[in-house]
Amino acid sequence: MKKRMVIMLVIVGVLLGGLVGFNFFKGYMMQKYMAGAPIPASTVTAMTADYQQWQPQLAAVGTLRAVRGVDVTTEVAGLVRSVNFQSGDETPSGKVLAELNVDSDVAQLHALQAAADLAKTVYDRDKAQLDIEVISKAQVDADAADLKSKQAQVAQQQALIDKKSIRAPFAGKLGISTVNPGQYLNPGDKLVTLQTIDPIYIDFYLPQQQLPQIAIGQKVSVSADAYKGMSFPGKINAINPRVDPSTRNVQVEATIPNAKRQLLPGMFANVKIDTGDEQRYLTLPQTAITYNPYGNTVFVIKPSEKKDEKGNAPMVAQQVFVTTGPTRGDQIAILKGVEPGAQVVTSGQVKLKNGSPVIVNNSVQPTNSPNPTPQEQ
Repeated sequence: MKKRMVIMLVIVGVLLGGLVGFNFFKGYMMQKYMAGAPIPASTVTAMTADYQQWQPQLAAVGTLRAVRGVDVTTEVAGLVRSVNFQSGDETPSGKVLAELNVDSDVAQLHALQAAADLAKTVYDRDKAQLDIEVISKAQVDADAADLKSKQAQVAQQQALIDKKSIRAPFAGKLGISTVNPGQYLNPGDKLVTLQTIDPIYIDFYLPQQQLPQIAIGQKVSVSADAYKGMSFPGKINAINPRVDPSTRNVQVEATIPNAKRQLLPGMFANVKIDTGDEQRYLTLPQTAITYNPYGNTVFVIKPSEKKDEKGNAPMVAQQVFVTTGPTRGDQIAILKGVEPGAQVVTSGQVKLKNGSPVIVNNSVQPTNSPNPTPQEQ
């Protein structure tokens, strides 16, 4: 039995040893094959690094505001007799926009005027009698005070009548009104919106660090999404003397000529301010940069030092460290690490390492615009 047991253990050991040896040999051969097999080329996009002229700019988002704007309201209550404008009209300053019913007020004015005329007659008569010392001076003084009181009542009633002729406080463009003749208005009810929009203001905010780069009279360029490809020039006319303590931003006001009335109050717009002279930068799309804790890198495409069987040198990727500078839209300035004319990978670098063979396919390129805009699909 012992002999049979030993034979069985020897056979099992031989089988296990053979199985382990076979697997080891299989792995060795596979590793040898993989080491000798060529690495498949990765498809990437690339572009040639080149210099561009950059105008240093400050950018902000602002809100358009009318130079003067108000909701025209009535100061007194009354029934609308007439509306003397159309929605959207241009109106001069002082034009009567609407009139309220003043029939009873005019009648009251006539009554007060009659009382004032009587007081004037009494005053004149008593003053003549004072000259011949028929009445006392106290009576004439009382007549004079009564005359002034009656005249003040006339002026007050006339002012009330004038208030029922609602006038434009300044020249501008009228909005849409829903007020109609026969409608009753209470004090403070809105008649129509009046806006002076040529020129027009734009309010925007800049960080306090950028204050030294702006000044009164400095030129600005404004663009709005409503007018694609259009730019509206203007200039800074006011800088708030107080920095917001919660955001550390300062409010800036610029004036934009608006002769065609294209810009309207309440619209938001992008503001750009040119600062300093143009500068020359080597630029790349921001997608070309790989950001790492130990430094920013790009992949540069170069011919391989090893040639293939046909004697050709395939293109391979080489990772290099770069020093980046300011950005402009989709672009970033490269201050150090890449030479002009170098071919740099702009997308697909996540699958690359040093020496990886690459195939450049630029049928679909990443965005590289200095002034990108949101795309809606």
